[in-house]
Amino acid sequence: MASRNTEAGEKRRVATLHLWLLLIGAGSLWGLTFPLARIAAEGGTHAVALALWQATASAVSLAAFHLLMRWRLPLSQRHIRFYAICGFMGTALPTSLYYLAAVHVPSGVLAITVATVPMMTLVLAWLLRIERPSISRVAGLIAGIVGVAFLVLPQASLPDPAAVPWVLLVVACAACYAVENAYIALDLPTGTHPLTILFGMMIAAALMTVCVAFAFGVLALPEWPLGQPEIALLGMAMFSTVAYAVFVYLISAGGPVFASQIAYVVTLTGVAWGMVLLGEAHSAWVWAALAVMLVGLALVKPGGATDIAPGPVADKGPGF
Repeated sequence: MASRNTEAGEKRRVATLHLWLLLIGAGSLWGLTFPLARIAAEGGTHAVALALWQATASAVSLAAFHLLMRWRLPLSQRHIRFYAICGFMGTALPTSLYYLAAVHVPSGVLAITVATVPMMTLVLAWLLRIERPSISRVAGLIAGIVGVAFLVLPQASLPDPAAVPWVLLVVACAACYAVENAYIALDLPTGTHPLTILFGMMIAAALMTVCVAFAFGVLALPEWPLGQPEIALLGMAMFSTVAYAVFVYLISAGGPVFASQIAYVVTLTGVAWGMVLLGEAHSAWVWAALAVMLVGLALVKPGGATDIAPGPVADKGPGF
């Protein structure tokens, strides 16, 4: 009997370690999308065109997966409406804005601002009466506000004080994601796999951005052979798609509360990747903002099945 209990305990430990390794790996891939966004944006291609090709690359990879699995894309009126709204609020608009800001804002700062997504989502949940305010979550929201203030108010915070409006633009992107999260909580089609939902969203985002690119004459085809910006863009699309697939698995295997902890990994590795790949160095104010944001994340983390899960499903950065 004791040996059976020992064996069962060992299996649980292995399973738990497996989930943690997947969480760290997927979060690290998402964190990598922030410096890749800066590399892609510095290539000179218009932000809308970059958003178009990122959405297209993700849609193509998801189409191949659906063909392999023989899954169909539901095209009911409700599904199409859902794809369109989430494709716009969750990809087309915020990704374009991210690429606009990426040239002006260190990638580490981009990663830190994404931590505001669950906080803004919580505010919308309160307004929509999906959630009730609690002292700890209000404190988490205040921590998020303080973190943003540390980034934009001190003149010594950013390498270039002129980047402050761009940081605020990135925070506005986080608000787009929060709106998407709230809409998902209210109108997610039942019985549809999250990867299929993502597939529909990427198709909708690609169609929207190609129309805008044509209308404003900013459509640019990727150069061949692929240069560093194009490779970075392709990497963003592939890494974020893989990370999201792993995240969906983590929700099913470990639960939404466990999976939401990926937000810490995304934020920390986003800062670390920027330092490693781009040689970024940050002021004491930025490090203070990071610390406060992590505290805020801990305070607003989901506490039950009715919560809107903060985290990159719903908390993406430019690579989602």
